Amino acid sequence: MKKNVFIMSLMVGAIALSGCSSSKELLACQEENRTIMNNFQDAKEQLAAATTRVASLEEQLAQAKRDYARLQRTLDLSLTNTSQNNVSIDKLVDQINESNQYIRHLVEVKSKSDSLNMVLTNNLTRSLSKEELREVDVQVLKGVVYISLADNMLFRSGGYEINDRAAETLSKIAKIIMDYKDYDVLVEGNTDDVPISRENIRNNWDLSCLRASSVVQFLQNNYGVDPKRLTAGGRGEYNPLTDNSTDVGRQRNRRTQIIITPKLDQFMELIEQAPES
Repeated sequence: MKKNVFIMSLMVGAIALSGCSSSKELLACQEENRTIMNNFQDAKEQLAAATTRVASLEEQLAQAKRDYARLQRTLDLSLTNTSQNNVSIDKLVDQINESNQYIRHLVEVKSKSDSLNMVLTNNLTRSLSKEELREVDVQVLKGVVYISLADNMLFRSGGYEINDRAAETLSKIAKIIMDYKDYDVLVEGNTDDVPISRENIRNNWDLSCLRASSVVQFLQNNYGVDPKRLTAGGRGEYNPLTDNSTDVGRQRNRRTQIIITPKLDQFMELIEQAPES
């Protein structure tokens, strides 16, 4: 669907440009094309948010159905012994009622968790420019926020030192991390499968770990993120998004993920402190 929308946008832009016969008309066509592309980007962001929400609700419904089926099987089994143990049945019915209440409570908590993570994601995507959004991918999967940054946005080829271009984007991510003080942050380096041979870097394991460590230290030293909340890890070439056989595939696999997740022991308190969307 996203591909079709993009193709239609390009076709509309092409038709608009082909109809321009003067520089004045050309400028008008170009402005119209920019408006179309901006509307497309906004629609893309709205679709991504809606898709995430639908997936979360479907997961909650499926789990509730499984729990209900399990309880129903237990009740059916107990009913075969009704004449022998009526008291046990009464207790089982009470347990089922309590379980149903607990399921409803879990659904409510899950919904609040998803809403909280969606707020976090929306806050971040709104702060990023359209240029940054082309190189930064933000997703919420099973209550965890994943921020994926292309390697050329953060580092020089084959290196692990943060470049000047990355500072502005990392400052926006750091602000989100600082706003949500009860969240832990895992920075995970990933590479393609092309071997690397540099002084003090033995292989892609080393490179991915060094890159994750650089981001962690940059967040700590430049933006004051508490290092107790930060973890640096490298996965080398062994967590690819796609095949490494093409330049585009290798480029997608060279990435750094910043994974933001709530601490379980502070989860309920965090829900009560969730900011308004």
